[in-house]
Amino acid sequence: MRKLPPLNALKSFEAAARHLSFTKAAEELFVTQAAVSHQVKALEEFLQIKLFIRRNRTLLLTEEGQAYYLQLRDIFAQLIQATDKLRLVSEKGALTVSVPPSFAILWFVPRLSSFREAHPDMDIRIKAVDEITGSLTDDVDVAIYYGDGRWPGVKSYRLHKEYLWPVCSPILAERMNVQTPADLLKHTLLHDETRNAWNDWFEMVGESKPIKDGGPVFSHSSLALQAAVHGQGIALANHVLAKPEIDSGHLIRIFPQALRRNKAFYLVCRDNQSEIGKIATFRNWIMQLVHEEERAFELESE
Repeated sequence: MRKLPPLNALKSFEAAARHLSFTKAAEELFVTQAAVSHQVKALEEFLQIKLFIRRNRTLLLTEEGQAYYLQLRDIFAQLIQATDKLRLVSEKGALTVSVPPSFAILWFVPRLSSFREAHPDMDIRIKAVDEITGSLTDDVDVAIYYGDGRWPGVKSYRLHKEYLWPVCSPILAERMNVQTPADLLKHTLLHDETRNAWNDWFEMVGESKPIKDGGPVFSHSSLALQAAVHGQGIALANHVLAKPEIDSGHLIRIFPQALRRNKAFYLVCRDNQSEIGKIATFRNWIMQLVHEEERAFELESE
C-alpha cells in the first residue's frame, strides 16, 4: 500500500492555501502559526516538492502547489459531504430496540404510535428478548434492561420508579372478601419468576407469616397479569405494567400499600454511542414520556 501524507499536514496545507496565510490557517485550525508552518514544511519534505513561495511577507502558491490545492479542495469537500450523509443516515435510519416481552407488550408497543407521529422518517425494529440484561448485542442499538442500573460498558437511564401492588379481578375480589393483608395468604398468589417480591410486600405491611408454597410461577409479568385478569389468583404487579388493566376495570388494587423496589427498567446504550442521532432522538422521546407519566402518577397519588 502506498504511503499517504499525514492528515494534519494536508489540513494545514489546504487551509493555508485557501487563505494564503499561515496566520489565518492557524486561527481556523485552533493551532499556532508555527504549527501550521511546521506541518506545511513536513508535507513539502514528504512530497519533495515546494508548495509555497514566501515573498515580502506574502504567501504564494507554486504551480505545483496550486494544482495540489485544487485537488485537495475537492477531496475535502467530498469527505465533508460523505460525513454529512452518514450523519443523516444515523439520525433518520432504522433503530433496533431490544425489549423484554412483558415490557414490550404492556408499555412500549402501545406508545409506539406517538413516536412514529413525532419521527415519521425513523423506522424502529423491535426484538423481544427474554434476557433482562445482556441483550445489547451487535445488531441492537438500544435495549431495555431490568435491574439496578449498574452494568459495565453501557450508559443507563432509569425509566419509571417501580412500585408493586396486589391486584386481582373484581369478581375474585368479591368472592374472596379479603379484609386484611393476612387474608391474602388463604388464597392463590401468582408469582412473577420468584416469590421474593411477595415476601417483601408482606414484610412491609407487618405480616411476618411465610407465604405458603404453591401458586403458579410465570416467566413473564404479562402472563401473571393475564392470569389475574382471568380470576386465577392475586398478582403483585408493577404499577406501570398493570395500569392499562386497572384503568379498563379488568383488575383492581386490593390494598393501597405499594412496595417500592430498588430495581427498575432502564434504557441502555453503549457508552460511546449515547449521542448518535437516532439513539439520542429515541432517548429524548422515551425519557420525556416517562417524565410525563411519573408526574401524572404523583398527582394521582396526592
